[in-house]
Amino acid sequence: MEFVRSNTSIPVPKVYQAFEQKGRVYIVMERIKAANVGNKWSSLSHASRERIFQQLRPMIEELRTLQPPKGMGVANVDGGPIFDPRLPTQSEWGPFGDIDDFHKALVDQQDIGSVVDENYGDLRELAAFYRQTWSQPVFTHGDLSSFNILYDGERVVGIINWETTGWLPPYWEYATAWNANPQNAFWQAEVDRFLQPWPHARAMDSVRRKYFGFF
Repeated sequence: MEFVRSNTSIPVPKVYQAFEQKGRVYIVMERIKAANVGNKWSSLSHASRERIFQQLRPMIEELRTLQPPKGMGVANVDGGPIFDPRLPTQSEWGPFGDIDDFHKALVDQQDIGSVVDENYGDLRELAAFYRQTWSQPVFTHGDLSSFNILYDGERVVGIINWETTGWLPPYWEYATAWNANPQNAFWQAEVDRFLQPWPHARAMDSVRRKYFGFF
């Protein structure tokens, strides 16, 4: 959060103190007194919703302007393991040298492109998706659920829960926002209004989750 606060104008809680005690890390931070979008969405007018999206779009664009340090692969903001409890088998992954290494880990190092059974054509399509040339990782929140966006009136006053933040593939923000939370299914119809759409990437990530675990 301090990295975002120091390098962007995106509203995030102030961090007052962080410390470790008995193997656990604690963060003392500002509590933003505002409602989350998810709990109030059904009561908002179309015009109010659009005003919220008009604020979110430039915030995400600003997030994308952040550049990774030289040599940074898929990692958290400091270059360490990414954290995401929705990924299979473990919550911490990597760090990885590049996006290709990250993709290999997501499919448990399996050579999915060599599958010849016609019933698994979707796996070969996933392999082709992963094999394409990727740009460098981009700075990603990783959990843009409606419940992590705070607003007061019609003003977005906070984006919270940055623990899944890191340098990740450019489609990852879209895929994770679309699948953020089972209680957040209504948000799937809205994410295209403030994030760059990656429909094929989302479809391919659904294939990945089908065979290698849900998040």
